[in-house]
Amino acid sequence: MKGDVKMQKKILVTFNSTWVLSKRDACILPVKSFLIGIKKIFDTDVVSQSLTECEFVVKNEAVNEAEIKEKLVAFIKEEFRLETIDGVAELSVSDYVPGSEPAKPAEPVKAKPTVDSIPDAPAKPAEAAAPAKPVEEPAAPVKTTRALDAIIEKINGLVGAEEFKQLAAECVKVAPGLIKHNALEALTHQSYLFAINDGNGLSTYLGLFADLLSELGFFKFGENNRIEEIKVPAPQANKDDPFSVVNARFQNYRPSCRVLCIDISEWMTKVGEKQFRDFLSNIYDHMGEHVFIFRVPFVEKEILVKLRKTLGDILFIRDVSFVPFDSDELTQCAEDSLKSRGYVMEDDAWEVFRTRISEEKTDGRFYGINTVNKVIREMIYRKQLDNAFSGIDDNIIKKSEILSLAASYSENEKDGMTTLSEMIGMDAIVKRVEEIVGQIEMTAKHRELGYPCIHMRFVGNPGTGKTTVARVIGKILKEKGILRNGNFFEYAGRDFCGRYVGETAPKTAAMCRDAYGSVLFIDEAYTLYRGDRSTVDYGREAIDTLIAEMENHRNDLVVIMAGYPDEMNELMKANAGLESRMPFIIEFPNYTREQLFQIFMQMVNKTFKYQEGFEEAVKEYFDSLSDDLITAKEFSNARFVRNLFERTWGKAVLRAQLNKEDAAVLRKEDFLLASSEKEFNKIMVKQKPLGFI
Repeated sequence: MKGDVKMQKKILVTFNSTWVLSKRDACILPVKSFLIGIKKIFDTDVVSQSLTECEFVVKNEAVNEAEIKEKLVAFIKEEFRLETIDGVAELSVSDYVPGSEPAKPAEPVKAKPTVDSIPDAPAKPAEAAAPAKPVEEPAAPVKTTRALDAIIEKINGLVGAEEFKQLAAECVKVAPGLIKHNALEALTHQSYLFAINDGNGLSTYLGLFADLLSELGFFKFGENNRIEEIKVPAPQANKDDPFSVVNARFQNYRPSCRVLCIDISEWMTKVGEKQFRDFLSNIYDHMGEHVFIFRVPFVEKEILVKLRKTLGDILFIRDVSFVPFDSDELTQCAEDSLKSRGYVMEDDAWEVFRTRISEEKTDGRFYGINTVNKVIREMIYRKQLDNAFSGIDDNIIKKSEILSLAASYSENEKDGMTTLSEMIGMDAIVKRVEEIVGQIEMTAKHRELGYPCIHMRFVGNPGTGKTTVARVIGKILKEKGILRNGNFFEYAGRDFCGRYVGETAPKTAAMCRDAYGSVLFIDEAYTLYRGDRSTVDYGREAIDTLIAEMENHRNDLVVIMAGYPDEMNELMKANAGLESRMPFIIEFPNYTREQLFQIFMQMVNKTFKYQEGFEEAVKEYFDSLSDDLITAKEFSNARFVRNLFERTWGKAVLRAQLNKEDAAVLRKEDFLLASSEKEFNKIMVKQKPLGFI
């Protein structure tokens, strides 16, 4: 130093470009935020700043270089809660005399890979005077880390999700070029449109995507609550702004980044309205701060493209479809889940699992992986319960241990035709089924006859055995080599209809895909067609998709539609090709009084014994049913019998609990109490003719 001129320290800090995504305070370690914070520990003057570096002067000449570095490291760790300081690429300290020309920084002091110092990182970009590399030169491949490799391995190991895997691969591929050319906004300002159904792993995909973007250096998420899923409510007149739940989040999130998954299913047909476009404009103002993912159900690609185009008027957006899991993929997910829990399952036990999954789907409310995991937990519980009673300690789930999980699974060793022949009141139906199976077998052997459509119509009132017969037909066709699986998938007609435009066709196609090689049974099929009474009816779309599936898979799928005779005739008018593709008709008449009595006693004999007088009371009851009742369209036949049977043994259980008696032996009074209840008593007695006394 000369005279009284004080020597000060000038510091140049260069950040990795992958860390600096935005000039906003809300994102990761931006230069602006760094400079504001650094004033807390030093008396500084800023010399220059840019998106990726800052240069400042420490006025206190007594501070030495080692102390400056130590305080910088401590500040960055505390302020930004970082375990390592890999956000800083270079740090150089040089002497500086106030008023002099800016001194050229000394050679950068490379950080050491220790907790107490700033670690090594890519070298600082060349000075402007250096010759630039040719534009056509490809970017260097991304330098993967062990953590990044693990994330990529997890993504590639996912069941299905092919488009998501492609998206992940693109991000990895494009990262080096974006970093090299300082073009991070091209990815950080991109949003996404995910088409995925409930229970198909959305939370898993969001988590993996956040991991990938973080490890690639595009975003730095907080440790907690890095992902949030928000559903935008449907628009309603004179109600609060439906988007306020999303807009309010932006202020609350600072200064951390998040993956915001916004469910816009209720707005799929209204994305062009001003209220929605204003919402998108607000999203645009916060691009780069968060990862925005819009979620809708799995829909036709055409509908998804239209949505993307509308959203794309304001946002840079990419659409990704997640095809619903088929039966094989669900089984694979279950196998992986069991393995992660330390369990395996014997091969024949999977038959029980698949039957249970088909049962879960019958009410039209199936939640994919969530339902699979629920069933897995039930299987493990039954396994451990069996271990507790048997004294065996193993992790192999056996068929016998989980049989109770699937009510419709049967180990009946009898062939299908024998099972059908033993059913009460099925003589005419057995004969008709034999004719149909014989014709199918003949054409299968003689291809010149042409393979027929083997889809069927079952017409009859409720409880006449349509579902049971359909299940047995699947078994018969498998035994004959006509169907490869012979499984049974049961749905109601309206289960095929989606909630939103474009959802019905893929939903119907997925349900058919499950049933390839098996029987797809549609009860109350007539509810698919409402004639001209409904201007917006997805039922017709479901029928059109069903017809295409019935034709394209006529050799590997049996569709059986069931319902009332008149309504089924009306259904055939829905599409000119429907009736011709369902040539086989089986009629199911109402049961007679004697058949109803036989069905009841058959149910009793499977599980219970009974005292003297019980059977006589049951016979007397069914003999007393009126002609109007047993021939009525609304009479539920065997379903009515089952309800009465379950009510009877329920009375027996209550009696046994109160009196400490044997509930396995039914008594006459049990039946009389059950049949006297309003549900059964009001319809049991034959009506007496009106007249004068």
